[in-house]
Amino acid sequence: MTVTIRPFSEGDVYAVLAMIQPVFAAGDTYAIDTDMSAEETLAYWTGGEKHTFVAEEDGALLGTYYVVRNFKGGGSHVCNCGYITAAAARGKGVARAMLTHSLDQARSLGFRAMQFNSVIATNTRAIDTWERAGFEVVGRLPEAFLHPEQGYVDALVMFKTL
Repeated sequence: MTVTIRPFSEGDVYAVLAMIQPVFAAGDTYAIDTDMSAEETLAYWTGGEKHTFVAEEDGALLGTYYVVRNFKGGGSHVCNCGYITAAAARGKGVARAMLTHSLDQARSLGFRAMQFNSVIATNTRAIDTWERAGFEVVGRLPEAFLHPEQGYVDALVMFKTL
């Protein structure tokens, strides 16, 4: 699989929404409202200071991610990212490719560290991907997330110095 990662453009709106909305609606990996409108979803993923990218192969979008400043003021050197892989592309290395790209983007934007504020403990594939890339669990928030099937589960704070 040859994945190309490029900045999000207005022509990507419908394909990106088709990836994001089912993930948000499932309510099992993101601590976000599950009933957001398309406009709210797109604004969350692409708005503000976010640098949003898409991963594609032969013109088909396989994933999307954003990088954004995690904190303001004295914490402005730490960024945060969100990643979503299209259902048909899961398990094919797209998340790893986006992670590698995001680490390079974060460095080029001047960030010194990357922090994931709330990795749901049941999202073991993501945790494994992040740990293999050198992220460490630096905090565990007991029962901080209400999983739709498993009840209250922990959320992890993961961190990597760039």
